[in-house]
Amino acid sequence: MKLREPGRNRECDVEIVARDGSRIVARIDGREVSAEIESDGRTIALDDRRFHIASARRKDTILVAVGPRSFEFVRVEEGRRRTHGLAAAEITAPMPGKVLRVLVKEGDVVTAGQPLVVIEAMKMETALAAESDAIVKRVSVAPGQMVDHGAILIELSPPAASPSAPESGPPAS
Repeated sequence: MKLREPGRNRECDVEIVARDGSRIVARIDGREVSAEIESDGRTIALDDRRFHIASARRKDTILVAVGPRSFEFVRVEEGRRRTHGLAAAEITAPMPGKVLRVLVKEGDVVTAGQPLVVIEAMKMETALAAESDAIVKRVSVAPGQMVDHGAILIELSPPAASPSAPESGPPAS
């Protein structure tokens, strides 16, 4: 599984090595990390520090906020790359919150990983990014607007097809 921090293009490999009740051991880019999920299911202990956690699922992505940081977990299928089309046609609110910034407008061409909108939920900012290259079809929100979980924030359409060579024309010299 890949781990991506919203707003950044850096990815890490994440593997769950062991799970025993509330204790989890993960390997992140080769480094083992152990954590204990407390009985409330909303607090995690890492080393000797405790963090409030929140999570939401959006299609093939799991969004997780741990303390002041937020992350996206994305399953990457080996040997398969998307060459055209969209990974997700809609950017939706992963949890109820307030729109802080809209970073694109209708008609903008965006690239995979590019932040599109920033929302605030539970006193944490989360940048939601395009999952693939696309064109912004519709922006449904404005800064300051409150949104519910699952609300459509931005609609995307597939990117324009790259121009191909003409099929007929003068012979090459």
